[in-house]
Amino acid sequence: MVVHIVMFKFKEENKEANIQAVAMRLNALVALVPSLKSMEVGVNFTNSERAFDLSLYSTFETKEDLDAYAIHPEHLKVVEFIKSVTLESKVVDYIL
Repeated sequence: MVVHIVMFKFKEENKEANIQAVAMRLNALVALVPSLKSMEVGVNFTNSERAFDLSLYSTFETKEDLDAYAIHPEHLKVVEFIKSVTLESKVVDYIL
């Protein structure tokens, strides 16, 4: 199994609404992207300089499934919106 984790730091403008919009769009991908096995989206509640605002934990059967997800048109629509409302993101991918 392949695990894909991403953390996002959002712009201050419309921050709470954008966090909720991204969470909703990400959660919808489970039904839209066949290679996506599971997804968990978490909104941060910790007030810390080190904290990011939202995290994504998703799983795939293989690296090829992750690669298919990365270029899937529905995923790319979400990525486009995320890029417009975030300042920064960090990612880690690993095999369990």
